[in-house]
Amino acid sequence: MKVSPRTVSAIGRIVTGDEKISPYRSGPQLVRLFNEYGANDTYGQGFPSRWQYAENRLRELNGSAVLSALVCEVLDPRGFMDSQFDWSEAAEYLNNRLRYDGFEVVKEKGLAQIRDLAGSLVACDHPFEGSTDEGHLFIDEQIAKSQKRIEEGDFDGAITNARSLLEAVLREIERHDETSPSKYDGDLIKLYRRIQKKLNLEPGQTDLDSSLKQVLTGMNSVVNGIAALSNRLGDRHVRIYRPAKHHAILVVNAAKTLVSFLFETQRYQAEKDEETQER
Repeated sequence: MKVSPRTVSAIGRIVTGDEKISPYRSGPQLVRLFNEYGANDTYGQGFPSRWQYAENRLRELNGSAVLSALVCEVLDPRGFMDSQFDWSEAAEYLNNRLRYDGFEVVKEKGLAQIRDLAGSLVACDHPFEGSTDEGHLFIDEQIAKSQKRIEEGDFDGAITNARSLLEAVLREIERHDETSPSKYDGDLIKLYRRIQKKLNLEPGQTDLDSSLKQVLTGMNSVVNGIAALSNRLGDRHVRIYRPAKHHAILVVNAAKTLVSFLFETQRYQAEKDEETQER
C-alpha cells in the first residue's frame, strides 16, 4: 500500500489522535504500536514530538503491506467503542485522502479493511469465491482465520493458518491438474517442489532472465521459511519462543502473496495450453 505524503500525514493525525476524531495515543503508546509493526524503539529523554515520531515511522512503512495492517488496527471499530469518537467520522477523514491514492477504508464483517477503488480487498486473491467445495471453503477459512488471529493477538495461530493456507492451495492446484494426485505426507517443501515443476516455476531453467531466477529462488525461501517457522513458532508443536506480531503479519502476508501468484500462474498456464491446442 503506497500513499502520498499528505495521506501519510493524515494517517499520522489519526494514529496520534491529534485530529481529535480518534483516540489519543501518548508517546509510550505510540512506541508500543509501532514496535508491533517492526520498529524497535524505546520511549525516553530526547524522544521527538508525538506527531513527528508517528510520521517518521509511517513514512518507513509506506509502500508495504504492513501499512495497511496498521491502518486497519488504528481504525478497528472496537477501539472506538465506549468512547466519544465516531468511527465513521475518522474513516471518512482518511478516505477523503486515501481515495486520491486509489484506496479506501471500509467496514467488512465488523472490522476495518483496506479496499482498492476497483472494489477488491487488499487480501489474498483466489478463484473460488462462493464455492461450496470443502477444499475451497477451507482456503477461505484459513484466510479469514489468519487475519482474525492477528487481530486477537494469537500470533502462533496466525502462523499455523498461514501454513495451512499454503498447503491447501498447493494441494488444490495439484488436485485440479491431476486425476490421481500424489499422496501428501505433510512435507510442505516437497509438495511445493511438485507444484513448482508443474507450473514451470523452477529457478534452474536456462532460458530464464537472471532477475526472474532470483525471484523464483526467493519463492523457495518463502516456502522453506513458512515451513520452518510454523514448526518453531506456530501452535502445531511445542514452540521454542513466542512470535511477535510483526512476525505473524510477515508470514501471513507472504503466504497470501505467494498463493495469489500461484493461482494466477495456474490460470496463465491453462490459457496458454488452450491456445496451443487450438492451433
